[in-house]
Amino acid sequence: MALQITDASFDEVVLKSDKPVLVDFWATWCGPCRMLGPVIEEVAKEYEGKVVVGKVDVDSNQEFAAKYGVRNIPTVLVFKNGEVVGRQVGVAPKKTYTDALDSLL
Repeated sequence: MALQITDASFDEVVLKSDKPVLVDFWATWCGPCRMLGPVIEEVAKEYEGKVVVGKVDVDSNQEFAAKYGVRNIPTVLVFKNGEVVGRQVGVAPKKTYTDALDSLL
């Protein structure tokens, strides 16, 4: 299951991770975000133990959304060694996310 990441846990969970990290920036009121939710959960299950998959609710956690220029949601960022190495704005097919992760493993 995707981790719930907050501004308080972002540094530890995302930036200091020794594994690639996929972060879905979303909000409960966002229709496309709700469409993407099950896809993110599938990716979390399939990559369990190899990749950290998490979600940031931008309504209650705005610090890192602002820091990484997230203006539209859903936005999915992929991190490796604390650096953004991938960005997908809007809903995309599952393969878009898995390809991004596979390239880092």
